[in-house]
Amino acid sequence: MSLEWVPPFQLFDLLSASCKLGPHFPSWLRTQNRLSELDISNSEISDVLPDWFWNVTSTVNTLSISNNRIKGTLPNLSSTFERFSNIDMSSNCFEGSIPQLPYDVQWLDLSNNKLSRSISLLCTVGTELLLLDLSNNSLSGGLPNCWAQWKSLAVLNLENNRFSGQIPNSFGSLRSIRTLHLRNNNLTGELPLSFKNCTSLRFIDLAKNRLSGKIPEWIGGSLPNLIVLNLGSNRFSGGISPKLCQLKNIQILDLSSNNMLGVVPRCVGSFIAMTKKGSLVIAHNYSFTDYDNCSYFNCMPTNASYVDRALVKWKAREFDFKSTLGLVKSIDLSSNKLSGEIPEEVIDLVELVSLNLSRNNLTRLIPARIGQLKSLEVLDLSRNQLFGEIPASLVEISDLSVLDLSDNNLSGKIPQGTQL
Repeated sequence: MSLEWVPPFQLFDLLSASCKLGPHFPSWLRTQNRLSELDISNSEISDVLPDWFWNVTSTVNTLSISNNRIKGTLPNLSSTFERFSNIDMSSNCFEGSIPQLPYDVQWLDLSNNKLSRSISLLCTVGTELLLLDLSNNSLSGGLPNCWAQWKSLAVLNLENNRFSGQIPNSFGSLRSIRTLHLRNNNLTGELPLSFKNCTSLRFIDLAKNRLSGKIPEWIGGSLPNLIVLNLGSNRFSGGISPKLCQLKNIQILDLSSNNMLGVVPRCVGSFIAMTKKGSLVIAHNYSFTDYDNCSYFNCMPTNASYVDRALVKWKAREFDFKSTLGLVKSIDLSSNKLSGEIPEEVIDLVELVSLNLSRNNLTRLIPARIGQLKSLEVLDLSRNQLFGEIPASLVEISDLSVLDLSDNNLSGKIPQGTQL
């Protein structure tokens, strides 16, 4: 196709995902001035974003240029899109700071770029925001305190950046929030009490920060829909409240690498979701108003779904689970200062696939019936003060691929079986 080619048509939708359009932007695209949806994601483009591109987007309300290698900085975007836009520029090579954004943006994904500095200009975005993903950049500074204006925000992902300071109290105004990712930043202080207002939360990942204080008791009663709670690799202290056992839907609980004291609550058997098989994925359903499909009198809501992903410590490494995340049932309380015995009630969690209680001060016997956890693939009880014989029932766990009982005071014979 000639670089000078001028198409004899005007498109309303251009859906060219995974087509080999690169390495340069197709120059004929600049002739299109009626586009409503533009998707050129994963198109092997490794060019600098041309200035004329923003003239093309002036009528666009859905843009995806993700999964390319597009370079450059982002200009002021406040007037370069149609109203109520969905913008996905993730997985490129954009640099510089986040510019002023369209007031009515609904979906904004700038993840996996090289963006830096503050995100204070986010506060100019209006009330329609549903999804915000700025993960895997080099953004820094404190989190802004304007979260109260985004009553409809359902997905927030700011993980793997350099944010510092405390989590603002205005986070508690996110009444529609389903999933919250803040892992691997430099956040400090305690969890704000206002979090208890976020009753729709299903997924919390705050791991690898410097958060401190006690893990709040109110999490159990105020956040009943939680499926994933990851507070690992922080500076939390105090005991594990039995009120956490009210989390009937919890499938992944990670409190590892903190300064937790006391015993493992006997009520862990109340984690009902760990006794049942789950679905393949953890998806968050929500609805929004599609202003591009409105009649003269009203606008019908459109349903959407966001499939979550999580890093889970698995067999001494961290794995990124998404397509099978719903099948992972895991408890990780390792690297704390927990004492007492392993509660017998943990045997009730028959769909548990990973149990890590290593690097604590646990004593007494390993429960004799532990072999009833037939779904276990990982069992790590190492570096405690457990004594007695290794339960013979372990041979009944046919899928067990990692068993670490080292650095204890165990005695007797090692049971012999298919996996041992």
